[in-house]
Amino acid sequence: MSKVPGLKEHCDRCLRTERWGGSVVLMVVDAAFTSIGLNYFTAVVPKVIEFKERFSEIKRLSDLAHCDVEKLRSVWKNRRSWEMAKNIAFYLSTLDEDDRRAIRRWASSSKLESWRDDPIGRIKGVGIVTFQYLRMMGGIDTVMPDKIVKRVINGILREAGMEPVEDDIEFIRKAENIAISCGYRPIELCWMTWLVQQEGKKMRMEKYSDLLQNI
Repeated sequence: MSKVPGLKEHCDRCLRTERWGGSVVLMVVDAAFTSIGLNYFTAVVPKVIEFKERFSEIKRLSDLAHCDVEKLRSVWKNRRSWEMAKNIAFYLSTLDEDDRRAIRRWASSSKLESWRDDPIGRIKGVGIVTFQYLRMMGGIDTVMPDKIVKRVINGILREAGMEPVEDDIEFIRKAENIAISCGYRPIELCWMTWLVQQEGKKMRMEKYSDLLQNI
């Protein structure tokens, strides 16, 4: 954690639903792109920025929900990502006319243990990692059980002489407890695992610190 100064501010913005300048549309697009497992900083972020610039007229979730997929594929080819983004946007837009209130209303009522039965959890392409990512951007202090997070946290558990946790829900609860017992928030522990990764000769936190301030 000492290697990631500035992480707290980024996590604060995430929990306030203020990432991407407060655009919930961009948060949903980010989550949909991230879901297919490409490098976040070199593949996902540039494409979200391109989407923002090329489709500046899509300002609200309701706009995204009714946008033509073929038109959107000029930025990001993966059809499944767009179908997922549109379906998430459509559901959230039914909860409140204000996008920020909508995602926060959904997140506050969502339950990890029953995520598969959640209206967003049932959307094709939404796995537990995407579900958790959206909850985090909706204000829930939790952890995503993606491969990097699990590798780092389970590595820490092994070093401490403890058993690694493979089940996703059990892992999330374990990581949340570790964070709290160490005096950090779960979301900070989660982002730390990504940002301490080396990319080339630099750690991601050092390499992308300026970019983090804008996303």
